Amino acid sequence: MPEYREIRMGQVVQLRKPHPCGSDKWVVVRLGTDIGIRCLGCGRRVLLPRSTFLKRVKKWLDELPPEAAGASPPQLP
Repeated sequence: MPEYREIRMGQVVQLRKPHPCGSDKWVVVRLGTDIGIRCLGCGRRVLLPRSTFLKRVKKWLDELPPEAAGASPPQLP
């Protein structure tokens, strides 16, 4: 039986496969039936069904501070 894991806003997770930008770390930005995550490398937002999200998580990392969790993606020069 799979272990239950509480998902929280601002939680940083490492996914099994890296994003095309090279980063594999994402922050949770939306909760519900679908989980919204934002790439910490390029700022891309993705919406995944909860079951798919739980299958793709490799590691649960620390939470971001509240001001950084909602921050906009890095701006290119």
